[in-house]
Amino acid sequence: MKLNLTRPLVFIDLETTGVDINQDRIVQIAILKVYSNGTQEIKKFLLNPTISIPEGASKIHNIYDEDVKEAPTFAQIAVKLAEYIEDGDFAGFNSNKFDIPLLIIEFSRVGIELNIEDKKFIDVMTIFHKMEPRTLKAAYKLYCGKELVGAHDAENDIVATYEILKAQLLRYENVPYEDKDGNISYPVTNNIDSLADFTPFNLVDPTNKIITDEQGNFIFNFGQYKGQPIVDVFLKNPGYYHWMMEANFSIFTKRVIKQVWEVRK
Repeated sequence: MKLNLTRPLVFIDLETTGVDINQDRIVQIAILKVYSNGTQEIKKFLLNPTISIPEGASKIHNIYDEDVKEAPTFAQIAVKLAEYIEDGDFAGFNSNKFDIPLLIIEFSRVGIELNIEDKKFIDVMTIFHKMEPRTLKAAYKLYCGKELVGAHDAENDIVATYEILKAQLLRYENVPYEDKDGNISYPVTNNIDSLADFTPFNLVDPTNKIITDEQGNFIFNFGQYKGQPIVDVFLKNPGYYHWMMEANFSIFTKRVIKQVWEVRK
C-alpha cells in the first residue's frame, strides 16, 4: 500500500538513556523517510549522549557506555539532521509523547529551533489504542463476543471481568509471550501463581514512585534522582527527605522513605 503523501513522512524512533524527556539523552536515532512517490530511505545514528547510560536502559536497548564512547554527539550531527527532516511531517510509535518532544529538546540544547508549526504528527500507537480501546466494554466484546449492558455498575463490571478472564485463558492457552529480553514463556494458564507473576503488583509502593532493584534496595522511580538508591540520595541531600514528607506523595511512598531515613547510616 502506498501512502497518500504531499510531502515526505519522517518516521522517528529513539533509544535513550531513560524516559524523562527533560533529562535523558539520545543514544541512537533511526529515521525512515518515505517520499510521496513511495520510495524510502533509512538513516541510523549511534550517539554519545555525553552522560552515562543507566544499566536499566542498556538492558532494554543493549547499548552501553563502551559502545558509544567514540560515537559523535548529538551536537555534531544536529545541523545535518535538522536539514534532512525539515521538509517532512513526522510519525512514530508513541512519538507524540516521547520521541518528538525529546528530539525537540535535544535540538534546543544545541541552539537549533526545529520548525514544527506547520508539521503533521502521526502517532501509530495512538491509532492502535483508539481503534482497539483498552476498556472493560471493549475487552468484553473482544474476548466474549458480547455487548456489556449496564457498564460502570459494579456488579455488571465484575461479572464481565470474570467472564473475560475465563475467555483469556481459553484464547491464550499455549500462546507464547516474549518479554523485553527475548525470553519466551506461556504465562496465561489456568494457574493463579502464573497469572499473578504475569500481572505484577508493586507491593512496596503501588504508585510506582519507588521500586526495588535485584538486591532489594529501594530505588527512586521518578524525578531528578530516578534510578538512584534512596539511601544514597538521603545521605547526600537530606533535605530531599523532608521535602517528600511534606509534599503530596502517597502513604505508601512516605512509609518507604521514612523506613530508609530511620535506618540510614
